[in-house]
Amino acid sequence: MSQHSTIEWTDATWNPVRGCTKISPGCKHCYAERFAERFRGVRGHPFEQGFDLKIVPEKLAEPLNWKSAKHIFVNSMSDLFHEKVPLDYIRSVFAVMNVAKQHQYQVLTKRAERLEELNQRLPWAPNIWMGVSVENEEYLYRVDHLRRTSAFVKFLSIEPLLGSLGKVDLSGIDWVIVGGESGPGARSMNEAWVKEIRDQCLRAGVAFFFKQWGGGQKKKAGRELEGRTWDQMPELVTISSSCAMTSTQDVGTAAAGSRVAAF
Repeated sequence: MSQHSTIEWTDATWNPVRGCTKISPGCKHCYAERFAERFRGVRGHPFEQGFDLKIVPEKLAEPLNWKSAKHIFVNSMSDLFHEKVPLDYIRSVFAVMNVAKQHQYQVLTKRAERLEELNQRLPWAPNIWMGVSVENEEYLYRVDHLRRTSAFVKFLSIEPLLGSLGKVDLSGIDWVIVGGESGPGARSMNEAWVKEIRDQCLRAGVAFFFKQWGGGQKKKAGRELEGRTWDQMPELVTISSSCAMTSTQDVGTAAAGSRVAAF
């Protein structure tokens, strides 16, 4: 985990799960896999097992130690709703987010079906933002799964944007992030696709965040769209104490239970 992140729309990252498997075209040039596989076989390194999925219960309580409020991207190096992450462990992660309620948590998944399946069994709180990734029109169905969850703040990460999405139903959506792919083999993004999404967000009153153009030299390409940056965020919600667990002991109990299911 890092208390400082270079990702434009968050402050920090927290990875109680590491590793993942590819399920759709947006995963083709996964930055997290590329990073993790560099350290496969390096003894003692957090990614000694490369990008193989691994539960890391010793990381569960870390956000409790951060006193200043942060936006925290949960599992920047994995997917919390991966089919191999047990429900009890997912509930342990949610328990921590309920306790450390000074933070806003940004949870992102491509496994929208499992998200909806587990929705009623998770302790949602206003500081838990839930998002799904959508890379092209074929995967817009993920938005419908998200919309049917109990998350207080719902967002879309449209990155990498690989084609026109056409008309997007933004009802119930609070925030949209758009970005192009970067790094080796990056696929290009058409400006018209970006403006199409931005204009729909503006009409619907949905916060719009343009992350980057991407490409092989993403810093040079920058992140301006039509002469300006777009850094809109959903309004922070007031955290109700009634939505939160009451003690760090509860987190410890949940974490201990999750270790039984860890692998």
